[in-house]
Amino acid sequence: MARSNKERTEATRLALIEAARRLFVEKGYAETATPDIVAEAGVTRGALYHHFEDKRALFLATLEREAQAVAAQIETVSTASGTPCEALLSGAAAYFDAMAEPGRTRLLLLEAPAVLGFEAMGAIDRDNAEGTLKTGLSELLGPHVGAEKLQALTDLLSAAFDRAAIAIEAGADRKAYEAAIADLIDGLRA
Repeated sequence: MARSNKERTEATRLALIEAARRLFVEKGYAETATPDIVAEAGVTRGALYHHFEDKRALFLATLEREAQAVAAQIETVSTASGTPCEALLSGAAAYFDAMAEPGRTRLLLLEAPAVLGFEAMGAIDRDNAEGTLKTGLSELLGPHVGAEKLQALTDLLSAAFDRAAIAIEAGADRKAYEAAIADLIDGLRA
């Protein structure tokens, strides 16, 4: 059965994102050239520029797809948990599981901030996993915590998760980091 134009367009876009992901993980953003991406994807340069303004836009689309996958994994696990504390802890474990996907830590936590900057990465995080974390913290801490403090705690705990993922990727003991995250969450309840 012939594919529709929309299906072909989406297939080409996806092929570009998947090829770019492989190359960005293997070589890094700076060392990945657009001719390499189109060759890896099996498409023309025209197809690349039809879908993406430039390499940075393709990188952004790649990161958004990765961040959505992380958020989906966290959301699936944390919403099935009982108490707010259990939800946060299961969400933390799901985050570490999601970040164990080969290349994901490099893309989201090392390459992305260097290429896109803090603000753009913050926007990607806000559009994905941050909401689940903020909701979990709000439920854990109750209504007496103001919006500014809740945002600050969300930012700080998110940074702790990211730092832990980088350490785990480098070979640190995941159980030690999960225990430390549990201690941080317990400390918030006190």
